[in-house]
Amino acid sequence: MGYREIYQEWLENPYFDAQTKAELESIADDEKEINERFYTELAFGTAGLRGVIGAGTNRMNIYTVRKTTQGLANYISAIGEQKRGVAIAFDSRRMSPEFAEEAARCLCANGIPAYIFESLRPTPELSFAVRKLHCIAGINITASHNPPEYNGYKVYWEDGAQITPPHDTGIMDEVRKVTDFNTVKTMSKEDAKAAGLFHVIGAEVDDAYIAELKKQVRNWDCIQQAQKDIKIVYSPLHGTGNLPARRVLKEIGFENVYVVKEQELPDGEFPTVSYPNPEAAEAFELGLKLAREVDADLVLATDPDADRLGVYVKDSKSGEYKVLTGNMSGCLLADYEIGQIKQHDGLPDDGALIKTIVTSNMADAIASYYGVRLIEVLTGFKYIGQQILGFETSGKGTYLFGFEESYGCLIGTHARDKDAIVATMALCEAAAYYKTKNMTLWDAMIALYERYGYYKDDIQSITLKGMEGVQKIQEILDTLRKNPPKRIGGYDVVRVRDYKKDEIKNMSTGEVTPTGLPNSNVLYYDLTDDAWLCVRPSGTEPKVKFYYGIKGSSLEDADEKSAALGKEVLDMIHAML
Repeated sequence: MGYREIYQEWLENPYFDAQTKAELESIADDEKEINERFYTELAFGTAGLRGVIGAGTNRMNIYTVRKTTQGLANYISAIGEQKRGVAIAFDSRRMSPEFAEEAARCLCANGIPAYIFESLRPTPELSFAVRKLHCIAGINITASHNPPEYNGYKVYWEDGAQITPPHDTGIMDEVRKVTDFNTVKTMSKEDAKAAGLFHVIGAEVDDAYIAELKKQVRNWDCIQQAQKDIKIVYSPLHGTGNLPARRVLKEIGFENVYVVKEQELPDGEFPTVSYPNPEAAEAFELGLKLAREVDADLVLATDPDADRLGVYVKDSKSGEYKVLTGNMSGCLLADYEIGQIKQHDGLPDDGALIKTIVTSNMADAIASYYGVRLIEVLTGFKYIGQQILGFETSGKGTYLFGFEESYGCLIGTHARDKDAIVATMALCEAAAYYKTKNMTLWDAMIALYERYGYYKDDIQSITLKGMEGVQKIQEILDTLRKNPPKRIGGYDVVRVRDYKKDEIKNMSTGEVTPTGLPNSNVLYYDLTDDAWLCVRPSGTEPKVKFYYGIKGSSLEDADEKSAALGKEVLDMIHAML
């Protein structure tokens, strides 16, 4: 059927409720809007679902959520794991509780127990809960840092990580097989509870999760010694981090924690920001205002599902608050955590630091300094989780730290996704540790640059919405793939990595070797002087992203080199549009 026929079918089919039909009737004269909502189905990809909330096959609504859950239930049934059940969490976004309950009721109707949190919880706690409750899978209703009109649906597997092969393709296949909404099963919550299938979880999992975080503290004595002299400003950005972040900081001993009142309570409209992204400067405007009022040492903000942490730290010499990018805070924590493991326990012979391909090359330098293995994986924290699982199943490899440039890291293996709650705790602990050495976190960052080199990494992206945007993004990748540049921004291209073709080409010798990583529509250019550029479409937004990094001799030199490479990249992008 064409999009118009599908639109008409939604209007006439008694399966769809009156509210949905009223919304669709309101766009009856808007052909473009009807097309956008029905020209395709909201794709269930390796990152799950993510899209604008609304009626239609290409939107997030109770029907697309229910249909996706039916596919997941079919896969779980096919492998005979119904009895283990599925854990479900949700964030503060519009319709998140409703979507979570729809998913639970669909699972229960398929004979699969659902363990749903009583109220909003962070993403990492869902990851923890899957393993704690020995579930076969997990569902998290969240769109992370997207604007308010978005929501999403992520699937986790029994190891607590987001789905990877073979389960991702298996689930996707089952979701695609569900072509008729009328075949999707559901049941009332009351009947599901009576059948012993609908379970509400809360405090017991919370307590166990927080206990696991506290096991990661390396320097209790430093916290006790320095915490009274450290002031922390924290914002949950209207999301899930408020209670767990404040709780863990209080329980490990931090007394001077100031919460940004305007952003404290859950609110899916995110009224104080255009979109709730801790990478964005606007997310910190209120936090920095409060920080100046109380003379805070550090300013922290977690995104709505609390898997990513943004950071500003005070430079005591200038009195200014300096932003730490995800690469900077990740490297700061990597060096601190690995250094503390070495000091207290000694580093294992098979220890590993894991990063994604678009993460700073400073991570490589840190791994080399400590003599630990550096493992590089595709973008997406699930691939870091996959490495942890590999260590456990093979008995070879010890996880030390893992992070990605997009403000996400994991300390410990209690979860298998990035965890901004444990990162908040660890960064405050690091602040206390450095305080005992008369250093601020900014001093510590400068010390890292002096030891490893002045690495600077950045990103440019172009948003291309709709059907035309998808086609244009593919054209950009095709053009670069067919005509690889030999020089970018004053740097020679040393190697071209094509993760779609699984090949690395040495530009001087012509030698081709495999990447060793899964197939992905990503191009990566190793440049001279430890610089690099990576091009990849976003997995969650209608964007093509250009990541790049350089190594300078000072902060100023690094800034200049990064700006020059960024300009060259933008010019290259615009020439293709």
